[in-house]
Amino acid sequence: MEADWEIEIGGGAPIIEALWSGFVDLRRAPAQIGELSEALEFPPLARFLAHVNGAASPLWSSKCDVWEPAADRGADLDRIEPTAVLDEPDGLEVEAQKTGVSAALACYVDLLPRQNLLFAQWEDAERFCRAWVERLESVDLADGQIDLIVRQAAAGQIEGFGITAYVSVVGSPPLTNAGQSWEQGLERERIGAALGSALEAMADSIPPLALPATGA
Repeated sequence: MEADWEIEIGGGAPIIEALWSGFVDLRRAPAQIGELSEALEFPPLARFLAHVNGAASPLWSSKCDVWEPAADRGADLDRIEPTAVLDEPDGLEVEAQKTGVSAALACYVDLLPRQNLLFAQWEDAERFCRAWVERLESVDLADGQIDLIVRQAAAGQIEGFGITAYVSVVGSPPLTNAGQSWEQGLERERIGAALGSALEAMADSIPPLALPATGA
């Protein structure tokens, strides 16, 4: 599994609106995880949200999504490189860069620190991402890719920084045209399991977090 981090600040980069209109505080209402359409469609995401919003976690989540990147018919797709663009004030539209396989699956979760609601400085978020990636380096999950992106964030009147975690898995091209439909079904099942394993590895690898006492 490949894990990396980067910083996207300014220059029209997306901003995490933590307390958006559809926000559900899963720290205070964990039972509502089962009511989220994304969690219902993909149970491993539900387990990740339960972990990341649990009392022992240093993080909380504000928004998430699961999608199947659309591949052009006949094109090759050997990796997913998410490119997030601000589609509307309360939503992110994620585009996949297509280069062709039979199946691919991806998800993202916006994450903020439980202490102080946001990272006060981008350097705090960067250090956290570095530590998380180092812990993930020992995890062996084929075909998985994790990208931790530091972004500006707002929680009501509080401004600071947060992390968008992208997780994606791609499949392999069908071996034969005759068995393409059958093989694609197997690939979708396999990559779903692989994405679930990647989310589980992320949950198990969350590093501890110590922030200054003052908020952003």
